[in-house]
Amino acid sequence: MGIPIALQDLLVNISFLAITAIVNSLGLVASAGVGVAEKLCGFVMLVPSAYMQAMSAFVAQNMGAGKPERARKALLCGIASSLAAGIVMGYLTFFHGDLLAGLFARDDAVVAAAAEYLKAYAIDCLLTSFLFSFIGYFNGTGNTMFVMAQGIVGAFGVRLPVSWIVSRQAWASLFHIGMATPASSLVQITLCGIYFAYMLHVEKKKRVNGQWGIGE
Repeated sequence: MGIPIALQDLLVNISFLAITAIVNSLGLVASAGVGVAEKLCGFVMLVPSAYMQAMSAFVAQNMGAGKPERARKALLCGIASSLAAGIVMGYLTFFHGDLLAGLFARDDAVVAAAAEYLKAYAIDCLLTSFLFSFIGYFNGTGNTMFVMAQGIVGAFGVRLPVSWIVSRQAWASLFHIGMATPASSLVQITLCGIYFAYMLHVEKKKRVNGQWGIGE
C-alpha cells in the first residue's frame, strides 16, 4: 500500500523539478523569483498537507472500526475547514505576494517576479483544500493505487505539458506558467470526485449483497 504513495511523491517532485528547469530558461530574474516563490509555497501548503496526513489516519481508524459514514463526514469537515484556511492564505498570496516575497529577497525585480508566480499558487490554495483532503481520504481507505494514478495524470498529463507549452508562447508570464499547477489540481479533483462516486456505488452494492466495507 505504501509503494504507490512513495512512487507518486517521487514522480510529482520530478515534475516540479522539470518545471523549475523550464522557468530557468526564461532568465535569471524569473529563476530567482520562482525560487523565492517556491520557498513560500512550501509554507503556504503546510495546512492542506497537514489535513491530508490527519485525514488519512482518521479515515483509516474509522474504516477499521466499520464506520465508513463517519469517515465520509470527516472528509466533508476536512474540506470545509481546510478551505477556510485556504481562503485566508490565498488572499495573502494573491494580493500581498510582494510582501511575502520581500521576506526572502530585496531585489525589486525578483520580488515582482515571485509575486506574479504566487498569484497562480493563490488559486491552488483553494483547490488543494479539496484535493489534499480527497487524497488523505483515499489513502485512509487503502486506495493508494488510485492516488498514484491521479497524481501521475496531474503531473505528467497536465502540469508538465501545460507549463512547457505556455512557456513557449510570446505572451507567457510567470503567472501563466504557474497556472499549470491549479489546472492540474482541477483535473485531479475531478478524477477524485468520480472515484468517490464510484466508491459509494461499490458500497451500496455490498450493502445489497449483505457485505460491508468500501474500497476493498
